[in-house]
Amino acid sequence: MTSTVLFEARGSIAVLTLNRPEKLNALNYATNDRLLSLLDTIEEDPALRAVILTGAGERAFSAGGDIPEFAASIRRGADEADRAFRRRGQAMTARIEAFPKPFIVAVNGLAYGGGCEITEAAHLAIASDRARFAKPEIVIGIPPTFGGTQRLPRLAGRKRALELLLTGDSFSAEHAMALGLVNRVVPHDRLMDDTFALAERILTHSSLAAARILTAVTRGLNATIAEGLAIEGEQFARMCATEDVREGLNAWIDRRPPTFSGRRSLPLRFTPRTRPGRAYWSSRAFTPSRAKPSR
Repeated sequence: MTSTVLFEARGSIAVLTLNRPEKLNALNYATNDRLLSLLDTIEEDPALRAVILTGAGERAFSAGGDIPEFAASIRRGADEADRAFRRRGQAMTARIEAFPKPFIVAVNGLAYGGGCEITEAAHLAIASDRARFAKPEIVIGIPPTFGGTQRLPRLAGRKRALELLLTGDSFSAEHAMALGLVNRVVPHDRLMDDTFALAERILTHSSLAAARILTAVTRGLNATIAEGLAIEGEQFARMCATEDVREGLNAWIDRRPPTFSGRRSLPLRFTPRTRPGRAYWSSRAFTPSRAKPSR
């Protein structure tokens, strides 16, 4: 049986592909469950440091929920529809939004309904110039159920989001970029190359620092500024006990590229190392001191 979501590791990048091209990569229950399972696997693997999600085929990233499957749940009653469809979809987009590794979508075609909501939840998004987006749930008599009534207004603003939610009109990739839904629009034949290039730029930095940034931004968006600053401080404190901080500071002092390990260590202390006239971070003593310059 063909998997509904394909998984491939390309170096440190996990590439996931929604794989129902004959159904425009509609998000049936098996697809949602498979995607959640793969994200658990990726999170647990330290060798995988970023995720790219795209769609199989030339027509769609994802056309949204699988309407025949969803309709069958509706016929079994509101409780069943809520459990099988709404909770499952919201769990998926919440998992993407809070994922501790950079999650990038490469939108290669239609991103309607749930496909648009995945794009809203993702950390970063690059769209093909052939991509189109829509919030068409109102056409079948329901509101968005995977988070679209909440995330789109936060990205685009209340009035612009409401126009899309209340009309169900489709919109271009360029308009999606203007709304803040995607980071950039690229020619279709460059989509994956440009998405990989973005991921590789992120991977030159500390994976631990990236995780702290993602956590601070995700948790802070719905907080007051005071609460958000406390979250930021908490994430900074967590980074201070890592080898990556020591390596980053020492590399800056040495004027060389850092080599990050992604490992946590004992609380950092500030001590001199070998080069005269400079102080270095290590885990031995708190007090900064400087070696006398050689004569």
